[in-house]
Amino acid sequence: MPTLKTQFAADTARKLRASMTDAERRLWYHLRDRRLLGHKFVRQQPVGPYIADFACREANLIVELDGGQHAISSAQDARRTAVLGEHGYCVLRFWSNDVLENTAGVLHTISEHLNKAPSPGLRFAPADLSPEARGTRGITAATEKTRSARQV
Repeated sequence: MPTLKTQFAADTARKLRASMTDAERRLWYHLRDRRLLGHKFVRQQPVGPYIADFACREANLIVELDGGQHAISSAQDARRTAVLGEHGYCVLRFWSNDVLENTAGVLHTISEHLNKAPSPGLRFAPADLSPEARGTRGITAATEKTRSARQV
């Protein structure tokens, strides 16, 4: 997935990683080191003009934690979610107090999404991709080869 690789984004992400909230710290404990279903998560990942709280690149999933200030700026959150979606990510949002008070429920929701996530190589595969991974023209070509081999 495309990420914004500027010095500004890298510096900002580094500062955010150094100043995590209690909710971010608790969730990161459960997501780091492939602890959740073996999926690799990173924190403070630059994506487009935004920096996502947590991202699982292989499942194209972003987990965002919202504190009290986000109750006022729901339109900005909707725009942010739309932009992250344009980069191919699905966004799950949780309130910070949910992470602190119901960590198991939050992890269960993330796990359910990870179990449904398509294989990374198939997420943007063409709809006409055959099970043999040849596409429609590949099937026709393979059938023609098989027919000609039988005639010989």
